[in-house]
This record gives sequence, C-alpha cells and structure tokens, in this order.
Amino acid sequence: MSRLPPATRDRLADEITFHPATAEARLLREALGRFATGVTVVTTAGPQGPLGMTVNSFSSVSLEPPLVLWCPARASARHAAFAEAAAWSVHVLGAEQLETCLRFTRGGRQFEGLETALTEEGVPVIPGVAARFDCAAHAVHAAGDHSVLIGRVLRVTVAGPGDHPLVFAAGRFGQFEPDDGA
Repeated sequence: MSRLPPATRDRLADEITFHPATAEARLLREALGRFATGVTVVTTAGPQGPLGMTVNSFSSVSLEPPLVLWCPARASARHAAFAEAAAWSVHVLGAEQLETCLRFTRGGRQFEGLETALTEEGVPVIPGVAARFDCAAHAVHAAGDHSVLIGRVLRVTVAGPGDHPLVFAAGRFGQFEPDDGA
C-alpha cells in the first residue's frame, strides 16, 4: 500500500531523471525554474555612469556579519563593472514593479527617465522598492559561467508591511499573496 497522497503519485508517474552534463540545457533551466524566487535589481556606479541588472540569484549568506550574495553571468557586458565595484545595492521589487524589472534586463532602458538618489557610497538607488540592501563588496568568487558576489550589508530600507514581492517561477512573473488565515 502506498503512503503517498494521490497528487504526489501522479507527479511521480511523470517524473524524469537526467544528468545535467549530458541533457539539453533547456531541461536543467526548466528544472531550476520550479524553484520560485524573488526578483531584484542590483545597481552600482559604473565607469560610464549608473548601471543596473535584473537578478533572481539573490540570497542571504550570514547574519553576523551581515552578508548577502548574488550571481551575475560572466558573459554579461555588465559583469566587470559589478565584479570590480566597491559598493552596490540590491533592490527587492514589489509585485507592481514588473516594468522596473524589465528596464534592467539586457536591452532595457536602464536608468533612462528614472529619478534616482545616491547612497553614501555613490550607488544609484531606485525609489519605492519592497526592500533595499546597500552593500560594500566583500568577496568575488568564480563559479562556472557566473561569479558569486558577496556583499557586506551596510544599510537596509524596507517598505510597508502590506507590500508583496514580485516572484519569478517557470519562466513567468507573478506575485505571492500570503494567506490571511481566513
């Protein structure tokens, strides 16, 4: 007798297993897409002016000291500016900020027409986000086709308690609304 609930049994009937080194990259990307992430924009002061990049590879590392990480692609034209930056800010986007997300993707408008302020470190910041982590560069590690950038959190700015994050999963954007307990 099976102890798995029917929905799980159905899911297992359709499961596939593959080795990522021999499978099409699309299969690995689809499998990774099953893990929902928040959406962030990381900004810094680049050699030619303010720079931003939409990122979903953001995570906390340590509370003491306060460290966070994110992982830009080494093939990105913006990689060197971020990897060499002394400071950068991670902006967690709210559910209504899809346009902000898209402006910092490849070919997006970046800061064009966007009002910004600067942190004490001279990093451009985007107003009205769900949360912002202003960071000093702490370490950079090569990791395959990406780099792991670790920052020491200098300051945190958080929006109101009713703010909901923009979420990315399975190649699509959406929002998470917590259960109100009703």
